[in-house]
Amino acid sequence: MAQATTISTLEALVGGSLAKKSAIVVAGSLFMAAMTQISVPFFPVPMTLQTLAVMLIGVTFGFRMATATIALYLLEGIAGLPVFSNFGSGFAKLVGPTGGYLIGFLIAAAAMSYLADRGVTRRWAGMVATLIVGEVIIMALGFAWLATLIGAEKAWLGGVVPFLLGDALKLVLAAMIAKGVLNGASRFARL
Repeated sequence: MAQATTISTLEALVGGSLAKKSAIVVAGSLFMAAMTQISVPFFPVPMTLQTLAVMLIGVTFGFRMATATIALYLLEGIAGLPVFSNFGSGFAKLVGPTGGYLIGFLIAAAAMSYLADRGVTRRWAGMVATLIVGEVIIMALGFAWLATLIGAEKAWLGGVVPFLLGDALKLVLAAMIAKGVLNGASRFARL
């Protein structure tokens, strides 16, 4: 049986240090922006590594830091910084085809980090279940918004089906990376 981590989130590791938490939030938003630019052009929604970034942030940062990180990322994009896919920016992205996914990132990160804060992700099964919750939230909101724009069938075929296998692989990768990060953080905290 795999050893459980003793630290469930990075927020627990940094404790009350506002400076450290702020630095992690800013670094997380930059990580999110960088992962967004790694993409495969699909229509109407590009395939990016955004979901991998959201999953990692959601299960490692803790509720306040994860939510703040994704909120900061969205605010950066709305303010005109080129952080959305294909170096896009502006409020129009929130009402365009990717808008539901973008809002889904915030809600998914909040839900995953809420579960992580309660220790659900300390075991492999809980980690995978938490990541699935996040993925379902992202896909459901992305699909729902896209369906209002182009219809349910086109939204399903263009905004969900092409991403299922890739997102399953990202989920497995996120679980392995997150476990490594949290195990390393636990060892570091014991030094």
